[in-house]
Parts: sequence; C-alpha cells; structure tokens
Amino acid sequence: MLIDTYNQEGKKTGQTRLVKEIFGVKMNHDLVHQVMVSQMANQRQRIAHTKMRGEVRGGGKKPWVQKGTGRARAGSIRSPIWKGGGVTFGPRKEKKFKKRIPKKMKRKALFMVLSEKAKNNLFVLLKELEIKQGKTKEMVDILSKLSKKEERLKSVLIVLPKHDRKIILAARNIPKVETIQAKDIDVLGLLSFKYLLIPKESLKVIKETFLR
Repeated sequence: MLIDTYNQEGKKTGQTRLVKEIFGVKMNHDLVHQVMVSQMANQRQRIAHTKMRGEVRGGGKKPWVQKGTGRARAGSIRSPIWKGGGVTFGPRKEKKFKKRIPKKMKRKALFMVLSEKAKNNLFVLLKELEIKQGKTKEMVDILSKLSKKEERLKSVLIVLPKHDRKIILAARNIPKVETIQAKDIDVLGLLSFKYLLIPKESLKVIKETFLR
C-alpha cells in the first residue's frame, strides 16, 4: 500500500510503501473487540470493597434475650439484615478482572487496527517531526497545517520513534492529543484516537518491534 508523505508545513513530499504484513491485514472485529476488552479489564482497578459480617466492628453482645421480648430473634448487630451490618454478596477487592490474551492475537489485532487507519485515511505520515522549543504553539501550528480543509486534525495520537521531551511538552496541553513511543502502541491506545500522526522513522520501530 502506498501512502502520501507530508512535511511539517503540510505539503506532500512523496509516497511511502507500507509493509503489507502490518498495514495490509484484513479486519476481524471480533478479535479486535476481544483484545480491547482484555486490555480494559487488565487496567481496571479494584476500588469498591464492602465488609462482611465478620469484618464489621462491634456485635459481640447479643442485642436482647432470645425469648420473651416479642421481637424477632437476633444474635448480632453485624447481621446483614441490620443497618450498619455486613453486606451480603457485595463487591470485594479480592475479585480478579484480568484476562489473558495470547501474544499472537494481540499482535494480529494491532495490525488490523493500523491497517484500518491507513485504509480510511486516518493515518498521517510525516517525513519527520521536529519541535525546536517545546512550545504548545508549535504543535498547534503543525496540526493546523496538516489538517484537511473539510476537517481539522482533532483527537490525534502522535507515535514517536523514541522519547522526545520537546514534542511531549508541546503536545501535552492540547486537548485530545497525546504522544506514545512506537514500541508501546496497543489496540486500546490506537482506538482511543481518531487520527494517527506518525513520523517515517516510527515505521521502522514498529516493524522491528512487532514483526519478528
């Protein structure tokens, strides 16, 4: 697949042939959904935690005698039917949400998402990306020049070949714009943004990292 290559001024500088094994994979929505759900589950934090009757404070003394009061029998104020007592079948921190997905499936789903981005013109390839001062204004200027006439580049994931402090600083204050290193991309991250902005050097990193 051939894709147009641009410079930071938004001008077309030529075309680049994308690797077929990465950017020419047929979409399987079920597989992508399965991988996405597993990633979301693995990121889930166990916050909600209720106490069972054995963990609630107090309740050592029987509230009233067993017989003669006319009231129902009660053995402890920690009973789940009492206000302030334990909770039956409540959420617990011990619950495990993690889902294991084979490495080959994750890699295949990643290639499918990259292929769809390229196929649907949601993939912007730059000859190079360079920020001089690390100012937000510089990144905003680059994104505006790369934007199409009918639609601005909003919701952009910038895939960097390596850690670049200036680019990260320039992009971090722009809403719906984030940066990530090419070696760390995943399905959930790619699907969280509409456009991918990728310097040409990042393609080499993606190939070396995932196509082995």
